[in-house]
Amino acid sequence: MSPKSYKRGYPVAVLIGIEQNHAAIWQVFSQVAKHQQNIMLNDRNDPKTLYNFHEIIINALRPILKEGIRSIIVASPAKTNYSHQFLNHIKGHHNWLLQGQGKTVFSPITGSASTPTQVSVLTQTSMFKQLISETTAEETENLLEILEKRLNATDNLIHFSLQEAEHFILEPQQEGKPKPEYLMLTDEYLSKSRQKYRVQRLMQVAANNGVKTRVINAESTAGKRIAQFGGIICLAKP
Repeated sequence: MSPKSYKRGYPVAVLIGIEQNHAAIWQVFSQVAKHQQNIMLNDRNDPKTLYNFHEIIINALRPILKEGIRSIIVASPAKTNYSHQFLNHIKGHHNWLLQGQGKTVFSPITGSASTPTQVSVLTQTSMFKQLISETTAEETENLLEILEKRLNATDNLIHFSLQEAEHFILEPQQEGKPKPEYLMLTDEYLSKSRQKYRVQRLMQVAANNGVKTRVINAESTAGKRIAQFGGIICLAKP
């Protein structure tokens, strides 16, 4: 990882701030929130315009979701229903996001998240921190389900060490052979590793190659399970 990416930490969630006439999308890392883009809305009272607005937000999320981030916090000001309108749009038109092993966890929160100052204030609140904890916990439960199914499979689809993960991710795999899909490691493994540069480089290359990279709380159920295998696991596509 570059010094810049190291300072921001690892990806945790996505924050969407929805206002009367726009939405701001932020990627929340363990150390900082990074602005991704703004999406404008001309007329909230026009159903077709509002529909298209929500669709543009979904399309903006797609590249982030492909990276493996499945925790989405949706903020809107007090006494508005903007976040719930967006969540209802998802239920009505993109219910696939809420189903299956790779489902996305959406959670509404009251507050504004349009400017860096607003985001800084919101992310420091106890409510936001609790919501992040709950949302990511639900996400990691989904990852645990995927892990357990792979563990019970007869195929050789799991690599249990840094060296194995490096070999699988950094070296080209033969055509027709399984390809890496997930790189999972605990936050404790990342912070205490004596080979932190190797781990960070692997995470960066994995993310660049479309491997879903997730750093998981070591105290969570999924984190404890991964810790039983040394703290780092790479899953191949079945």
